[in-house]
Amino acid sequence: MKKLLIAGYGDIARRAAPRLEARYAVQPLSRRHGFDLDRPETLAALQSADAVLHCAPPPGTGVADTRTTHLLAALAKGRILPARIVYVSTSGVYGDCGGARVDESRAVRPQTDRARRRVDAERQLALWCSERGVHLVILRAPGIYAADRLPLERLRVGTPVLRAEDDVYTNHIHADDLAAIVVRALEEGGPAGTYNASDDSEIRMGDWFDLVAERAGLPRPPRIARAEAPGRIAPDALSFMSESRRLANRRMKEALGVRLRYPTVFEGVPRPQEAR
Repeated sequence: MKKLLIAGYGDIARRAAPRLEARYAVQPLSRRHGFDLDRPETLAALQSADAVLHCAPPPGTGVADTRTTHLLAALAKGRILPARIVYVSTSGVYGDCGGARVDESRAVRPQTDRARRRVDAERQLALWCSERGVHLVILRAPGIYAADRLPLERLRVGTPVLRAEDDVYTNHIHADDLAAIVVRALEEGGPAGTYNASDDSEIRMGDWFDLVAERAGLPRPPRIARAEAPGRIAPDALSFMSESRRLANRRMKEALGVRLRYPTVFEGVPRPQEAR
């Protein structure tokens, strides 16, 4: 059986694991399994891998992804040459697009250090794979949600959102759909390249929070003008309200043949009876 190394054994990797374990001998690379991407010496035990699934987020500071640096260095040092690497990145690499529809040909223009670290990871992986003839698939995922991944606490405390005239478009993908996309991207016949791993939703952020509130039986969040936001919304949350884009997912559907179980958030966000 071929060997799959999974760097970052979080929610998406765990959702994909049952299907992956039917095809691969899976080696999770995470702190719980004795590996730490912030401590390169712990990676010395890596022995072989026919494919790599890289789901590990970058470190929380700086503009470089040192975790990807350490992973690639460990593969090179161990003379491990996978046939394919799949990296789960973020659509934040595009920056603010003024609400425009965005496909994978658009140049990256990260506006936060969080997104700059992702661009750094993509570039490191592209160079490493190009030099070695390794197939690379980059999945640029937007906001990931599921029944247990909803902003319920934010709604409970009444954090405001922007009024309609100031609001931004936001993009989403259900965690189960992203796990299925990962599985497809790891298949040998899956074309290498970069894909927007997004659903079909075209929804503004305030409407997203209204939907979640209604489905969860919570009050809708208050709406405020953008000028009021810096004093009432935390900087990290506010940074997401400064970027507006609508992701095009045609390449994902046509080249990878992905069929979404939850085409929009209206199918994916559970109703009260479904959440129980």
